[in-house]
Amino acid sequence: MAHSRSPVIHNHWLAHYGIAGRYVLFPVPPEKPETAVRGIAVLGLRGCNVTTPHKQAVFRLLDRVDDLARRIGAVNTVVVEKDGTLTGFNNDGNGFIKSLRDADPKWSPASGPIMVLGAGGAARAVVASLAAQGATEIRLANRTLDKAREIADAVGPEVKVVPWDERADALDGVALLANATSLGSAGKPALEMPLNRLAPSALVGDLIYIPPETPLLAAARMRGNITVNGLGLLLNQARPAFNAWFGVMPEITPALRQAIAATF
Repeated sequence: MAHSRSPVIHNHWLAHYGIAGRYVLFPVPPEKPETAVRGIAVLGLRGCNVTTPHKQAVFRLLDRVDDLARRIGAVNTVVVEKDGTLTGFNNDGNGFIKSLRDADPKWSPASGPIMVLGAGGAARAVVASLAAQGATEIRLANRTLDKAREIADAVGPEVKVVPWDERADALDGVALLANATSLGSAGKPALEMPLNRLAPSALVGDLIYIPPETPLLAAARMRGNITVNGLGLLLNQARPAFNAWFGVMPEITPALRQAIAATF
């Protein structure tokens, strides 16, 4: 949690829009999410973000959860309503989709088949959000096949499970390749993903933003594909959260990007 850039983002916006407040980090032991959730409204907070490993545990402790978060099975944003009750949302998947559209306005989830790598919480958020926004074929590959099948069962028939050793062949015809594994992040081995079957017109997204360009994105960029790292997800999932807490839909400005870049 200490590496989170969320305080930089939200405190930048609070200052920019002249809103009295502060975004701070609250470390919560894995065994005490219920105690922490009870304190959100009592402490006078407008809400909070929820990070791993609490996204699924907090889900069960809220008064209500929106439909997309329910489909994902996890929340990343909690809003304190005027009556003190708590509502949960998950903006991760939609934040990723918005970052892709920012990079390539012609692309949409319905543009063609999509390949997603990984089957953790991030992958589940991305897959469920893509399906909700019109994707008709999502090819999902994960090293543990059963975890991919769990996502397919939860999301629907749009999701086709692909064995991990067949992932390169499954790139045929895809309009988007998305890496939702941790492979390629700082301190982790690179993702082994041959791209020879990937069309040059396909978009390549990686949920990782440290480093800013993973080996996957570097290889895709060298082939001429449009690439998007995970910083856009982080920024775009933060916007609806800030709006829900303070009634202002904030902008992603060069000054904000510079403030985040200064933390790397």
